[in-house]
Amino acid sequence: MNSVKQVLKEQLEHRNLIFRMASFELKGMYQIHYLGSFWQFLNPAIQVAIYWFVFGTIRGGAPVNGTPFFLWLIIGLIPWFFISPSIIQGSNSVHQKIGLVSKMNFPVSLLPSIRIVSNSFQFFIMLIILIVIALVYGVEPSLYVIQVLYYLLCLYAFLFAFSLLSSTISTLIRDYQMALQSFMRMLLYVSPILWDTSLITAKFSEVGAVIENFLRLNPLFYIIEGFRDSILGRAWFYQDLVYTGYFWVLTLCLLYFGAKIHIKFRKDFMDYL
Repeated sequence: MNSVKQVLKEQLEHRNLIFRMASFELKGMYQIHYLGSFWQFLNPAIQVAIYWFVFGTIRGGAPVNGTPFFLWLIIGLIPWFFISPSIIQGSNSVHQKIGLVSKMNFPVSLLPSIRIVSNSFQFFIMLIILIVIALVYGVEPSLYVIQVLYYLLCLYAFLFAFSLLSSTISTLIRDYQMALQSFMRMLLYVSPILWDTSLITAKFSEVGAVIENFLRLNPLFYIIEGFRDSILGRAWFYQDLVYTGYFWVLTLCLLYFGAKIHIKFRKDFMDYL
């Protein structure tokens, strides 16, 4: 537990540095563009417009439990647009920046956090777009929406825990980063983002239920469905305490092992470049 305490203490003590460096990275990313940081809004808006054109007009899918398919889809896609790059970039953050920070008094554990925070600016813009879309589709805000704060906590806790562990493994074993990118592409199609996994149970009965329960072992399943529960007013998180407990046990285990191997190997990171 000392490793976990040390890593979390570093995040808290250097929180201002995390936000400054995340802002600096974001400005550097857009400084050579004429529209500058406006791309933070324009880029997600274009992505949402493409999915609306394809799934909301041309291929308007059947409603999912009474929810228009495009609205159901976009509630899953917007967290995914944040999750996928944060995991891939966060996992590569130590290997990418260790040469720059190795000679500075800089806690390396901040690097995954910086990538997550820098991606957060666009994510919150996309959440605003999502709220507008939900209102356009006639979804009235309910008390369930306050759960969004809880699922944001789940999202950031999981991303940090996973990125801390993954960034260490990626630095030690470079093949891991390539495998992770392929795995994330696959994960898009086995998560409840583009399709309703309950269709498996409906079609294949008991066997389908086993498959769906297996897919629910994916922690992103818990987060994405949680956002849908909150925005669409379907359920409270405490109504399934077993699944909630599973998510937090898994996340805390990732944090424990991530902090442990990060502290153990970070003095030797330069040797693996």
